[in-house]
This record gives sequence, structure tokens and C-alpha cells, in this order.
Amino acid sequence: MERPSWAPADVDLNRPSVARVYDYYLGGSHNFAADRAFAEQVLKVMPVVAALARSNRAFLRRAVTMLAEQGVRQFLDLGSGIPTVGNVHELVPGGKVVYVDHDPVAVAHSRAILADVPGTAVVAADLRSPAEVLATPQVRGLFDFTEPIAFLLVAVLHFVPDEEGPADIVRGYADAGVPGSHVVLSHAGLDRPLTPAEEAAWEMYRTSPNPLILRSRAEVAKLFGDLTLLEPGVVATHDWRPVPGAETAPDGDAFGCAAVARKD
Repeated sequence: MERPSWAPADVDLNRPSVARVYDYYLGGSHNFAADRAFAEQVLKVMPVVAALARSNRAFLRRAVTMLAEQGVRQFLDLGSGIPTVGNVHELVPGGKVVYVDHDPVAVAHSRAILADVPGTAVVAADLRSPAEVLATPQVRGLFDFTEPIAFLLVAVLHFVPDEEGPADIVRGYADAGVPGSHVVLSHAGLDRPLTPAEEAAWEMYRTSPNPLILRSRAEVAKLFGDLTLLEPGVVATHDWRPVPGAETAPDGDAFGCAAVARKD
């Protein structure tokens, strides 16, 4: 296929990427045929996945807006993916936002649209290495580490297996924040057996270049360590402080959960 102008030369157009597949679920245009083919395979057996992606994005917007209203002005979006409508920096005018991703297309597109946006930066890095991410010139140059930071780990830790220490990753970021900092997290998982459709969709991800790990709400709660969970705790993604009348819960929203925690 012809390489789009926004796609870096070293990107394999024939290998699906979770960032670009997610972009497709959200109705974005920065994805390739391989991403669309993979997404359509998933949607064929589990059509609700696209609605779940939108519900997850809505949670991100609610959590960021809530924290901004409480005075948090610095946001580190880890595994930020392809920027789409409702980007974090659009929700916190005058704030500071650093987007971090290791997908070359996500990074290239982020840099293109944020080139002239003050208070933003883009880092090409792996979120699984908190010390390296936090030491980058972009993060150190933009953030004031004497003020609270919101660490956003939205729909990313379910791609981190237990042996890579997802709880250690959360702690690595939280430890760098002063009291009043927060961790915003959403995760795929269930507290019940998978339906046949869910099992089929999960199998596609398990055998993909980016295997998906499902965790129960109790397991997700443990990822926060000694941080203080805000009400209502770890709940179905749509049930985290929904805006009455603004959104409709998708069928199967219990397939994912979300929470926000504070460092005291």
C-alpha cells in the first residue's frame, strides 16, 4: 500500500498496532489496512468493542476534567496512542501535558498536531520504564515536580504481563509525585467467566503482537498499592462518576474497569 505522509518510513504497514487499532475503534483515520483488518475481525465476534473504546475515552475525559477542577495542572499521558478528539491538553487549557508512546505513528502524529501548542510535549519512550520516562528532557523541562502530577495509565496496563511488574510501574510513577498527585487507570477484565464472543475476541489479542491480559477488579485494585482510591473505587468504566444523561453505557461495559487514586 502507499505510505501516508504522516507515517514514518520505518513503520511496518503490515503489522497491526494496538494504538492504531484503538484509533480505528474510536473512528479515527490514522490506521492502516492491517489495523483495520484486525479490528474488524474482533468486531465481527464482539461488536461492542468499539463502544467500549469510546466509553474508555469518555472516562479519561471525566477523570481529567475532575482533576483539573481540583487544581491539578500537570498530566503525564502514558501510552497516549493516536491523538483524537478530546485530547488531554484540550481539557486543561493553560495546563501542562506530556504525551508518551512507543508507537512511531502515535509519536509522529502527536508531534505534528502539537507543534504549535504551548504547554505540551511528546516523548517517544516505553512506559514500562518509569525512571527513563521521568528523566526525559521533555518531562523535566515542562513539569514542576514540586507540584502535583496526574499520571494517566488508561487502557495500557492490560498489555503488561505480571512478570513485567505492572504494580511496580504504577509505583514508579506515583513515587515521583508529591502528595496530591494522582494515578488515573483503566483496564480490561472481568469478574465473571467470558462469553463465547468475549473468549473469541480475547484469543485474537492473545495471539497478536500485543497480547492482552485480563485482570479482575480486585487485581486491578492491587495495582494502586498504598494510594488512596477515590470514590467510587474500582468500578465498571462507565460507572466511574458518569455524567447523567451525557452518555449511554454500552452493553458489556463490565468488560473493563477504571479508578482514580490519590497520593497522600
